[in-house]
Amino acid sequence: MSNFSVGFRTTGVVQILDLHGELDAHTAADLEAAIQKCQKDNRVHILINGANLLYISSAGLGVFMAYIEEVRESGGDIKIAGLQPKVYNVFDLLGFPMLFDIIESEDEAVGKFTASSE
Repeated sequence: MSNFSVGFRTTGVVQILDLHGELDAHTAADLEAAIQKCQKDNRVHILINGANLLYISSAGLGVFMAYIEEVRESGGDIKIAGLQPKVYNVFDLLGFPMLFDIIESEDEAVGKFTASSE
C-alpha cells in the first residue's frame, strides 16, 4: 500500500491541499474525497501544494482532470504549486501546464487567487 495523505489549510478564500507521499491508483480516492469535501464546503479556490508529493501516476492525474471543469463551473479553479522537478515532468509531459496554472511557490499561487477574486 502506498504512503499518501492530504492535509487541509485555508488562507483567505484559498483552500490549500497539502499532498504528501505517492499519489497512485491506490491513493487517488483520498485526493478525490478531499476535492469533494472542498466542493461540499463551497471552497472552490483550491491550491494543490505538491512540495511533498513524491510520485504521481496516471490515476492521480485523472483526479485533477475529473474535477477541474466542475470547479471552474462553480466559479473556482485548481492551481498547483511547489512540485518537485520529477513530478512536474510528469505533469509537463502530459500537457497539464496548458490546462492548469502550475506555479513554483505557494505564495505566488495564493496571490493569483487573491488577484482574480478582487
